[in-house]
Amino acid sequence: MNTVVPFLLLVLSSFVASACGIESPQYTVVHSESDFEIRLYRGSAWMSAPSDEISFNKATKLGFHRLFQYIQGANLNSSRIRMTTPVLTSLVPDAGPLHSSAYFVRFYLPTKFQSSPPVPLPELNIHLAEWAPQCIAVRKFSGFARDDNIVKEAEKLALSLRRSPWADATNLDGTNAYSIAQYNSPFRLIGRVNEVWVDLDGSKVKGCESSLVDVL
Repeated sequence: MNTVVPFLLLVLSSFVASACGIESPQYTVVHSESDFEIRLYRGSAWMSAPSDEISFNKATKLGFHRLFQYIQGANLNSSRIRMTTPVLTSLVPDAGPLHSSAYFVRFYLPTKFQSSPPVPLPELNIHLAEWAPQCIAVRKFSGFARDDNIVKEAEKLALSLRRSPWADATNLDGTNAYSIAQYNSPFRLIGRVNEVWVDLDGSKVKGCESSLVDVL
């Protein structure tokens, strides 16, 4: 408990310090429905912390702990990096032990570090993930993202897509089943914003065709 409290206080102070002008990955909304929207995200760079934890909650907590150490200066430059949103936890099928699912917890790098991020200390076991422009279906939901509700929210998005013109556009390359984006400090109790992200094949979505070419 003695180590958890200082860490949580650091997280809170980081969110407070970055509340003004906090950065997020840039995107264009190419289509909007009542229960989901389709976005074209620009190419971007993230730091990614792998985890073979079975629990989404535990994987996110432990992965973010390592990422938070990185942005607090656990890198070869000893650089401090401003907090960004969202914290993204991606479910990766068959990537864990005995072909179980695994997670990658990801931190979006601010513009200042997009092209040349500080190298993380090796013991953190995190790495740079560079994303090409991509088309993503997004469903918003409130409250806390937890093991007992994220699957239900992902299933709701999957059902909406099956009923839409983009039923055959779901990206099934095995990279991610879905991702959960969390936008708020763990200390915020009301008005919380979370999203389920599912990759789409941009060539099959009008307005996302340019995802085949870097729009940065």
